[in-house]
Amino acid sequence: MRLFLITLFGVMTLFITYVVITTSLESSLFKEWDYLGSIPWMRATLWDFYANVLVLSTWVCYKESRLWKKAVWITLFCVLGSIATCTYVLIQLLNIKDGKPLKAVFTQKN
Repeated sequence: MRLFLITLFGVMTLFITYVVITTSLESSLFKEWDYLGSIPWMRATLWDFYANVLVLSTWVCYKESRLWKKAVWITLFCVLGSIATCTYVLIQLLNIKDGKPLKAVFTQKN
């Protein structure tokens, strides 16, 4: 199961990075912001995104012992979104020692 999750989050990280880069090359978010900000679904998506950032940040604050690591990861979640989230989970999966249960990803403090 761990290997499957490592593969899944690795592929997701690469895929979402590809999508963000190719979309950025096609269209500038900063040029499109006035239009996008006027769409109700875009505003709802942003509220949804930052609610997820709050949940993930709470988990990171529990897991990470150093303040600077907490601050860096929360900033990355806000700036990079799913790229940072998938990377964080992938790192947690890779850091599980052999023989430890998968729930260590959620409960083991760093």
